[in-house]
Amino acid sequence: MWLSKQSKQTGRREDPAELGTVTLGGDPAGVYLSGERRNLPVIAPGGYYWRPAAGQQVLVLKTGAEGELPCVAGVRAGACPEALQAGDLLLTAGGAAVRIGADGSLDLRGNLLLNGRPIENLFEPKPEETETEAT
Repeated sequence: MWLSKQSKQTGRREDPAELGTVTLGGDPAGVYLSGERRNLPVIAPGGYYWRPAAGQQVLVLKTGAEGELPCVAGVRAGACPEALQAGDLLLTAGGAAVRIGADGSLDLRGNLLLNGRPIENLFEPKPEETETEAT
């Protein structure tokens, strides 16, 4: 009994959260911490889907009673590509961006598609009426 208590007290506990580097992008992901961990599920807010890319620095939460269930909880934000005011939200991926302003503004950047079709194809000007149609 004394021996089992001693091993528990001297047992090395891992940190409950740690920054790591993605080695295998996607979901599940591979992340290098003190060694490589694979098949880590990616956690995101409801309705939001995200796949970490190889090389990104991510936050790994070690859940479970002994930290045996690690998961990727987010990516290090780094420097914001543009100035944001308090309450603003900016989502970026590649060359596309959605900026939602606290003032109610919505700014969309990139190739805008509506139901898979370029938006400019949906709003083409109507052909001019010919003189024969007018009479």
